[in-house]
Amino acid sequence: MERHVSVLLNECLEALNIRPDGIYVDGTLGRGGHAAEIAKRLESGRLIGIDRDMDAITAGREKLAVFGDRVTLVHGDFRDIGSIVDQLNIPQADGMLFDLGVSSPQLDNVERGFSYMGDAPLDMRMDQRAELSAFDVVNTWSEEQIKRILWDYGEERYAPRIARAIAAAREIRTTGQLVDVIRSAMPAAALREKQHPAKRTFQAIRIAVNDELGAVEDMLKGAVTHLAPGGRLAVISFHSLEDRLVKTAIARGERGCTCPRDFPVCVCGFVPILRAVSRKAILPSAEEIAENPRARSAKLRVAERV
Repeated sequence: MERHVSVLLNECLEALNIRPDGIYVDGTLGRGGHAAEIAKRLESGRLIGIDRDMDAITAGREKLAVFGDRVTLVHGDFRDIGSIVDQLNIPQADGMLFDLGVSSPQLDNVERGFSYMGDAPLDMRMDQRAELSAFDVVNTWSEEQIKRILWDYGEERYAPRIARAIAAAREIRTTGQLVDVIRSAMPAAALREKQHPAKRTFQAIRIAVNDELGAVEDMLKGAVTHLAPGGRLAVISFHSLEDRLVKTAIARGERGCTCPRDFPVCVCGFVPILRAVSRKAILPSAEEIAENPRARSAKLRVAERV
């Protein structure tokens, strides 16, 4: 049976400041852990759950059926959050939650190709309707393109060596074959490190396949414009690139004045639209990390619409 532990669950519920009559969006439904707890706190309110993975929508229908018409599920991409809520005739939401991590069932389902711990077809698509897969990236992108995403998305210091080895080994069909190629390209000292040698490369390829950073940027723009005054935006990220995007978006909404610093007053017309609820990212407790090691790198940032 698939097991999924919702990361920073209590912190998210507190951050959203849920009202029983409010309208809330869980833009990354996953296996419905956060969504179920939000729905429990609603009376006349409504929860919209969105996911681009049809497996998540199917599981969510079963898990959340007890809440009846308080919950609406949408098979879609959170980057389209603006158009999704518009189509549902929701002018503004009182809170939106986005968990940017790969869910445990996706990682644990070897056939989806997200994990470097098994041997499966190279896939890594969040939405299995999408055309681009990890197989396409690994086998058709140029060595230079692969090196770039390993640098940019994986912060992999051995990016040139790994990209060269991938290009030389083609065609690579499975995750196990890719792990072997990565290992062959890395020095012995790197292979002795605690972190799995393929972790950064798999992360980079997954981000590229799903255009995750572009999707996050689009989501942040759409979410902010569709929050009601006083509404909360809560975003959980798992690596520095995503967290930087979220942090920058909040700062831009809070302090986006473009006037030179020596100007005595603002003349650019900037009006703040966000307020950071917490100046620093909220991190999982030691107890949560002990129970769920995958939470170790999680960071929650929260902002309020002004």
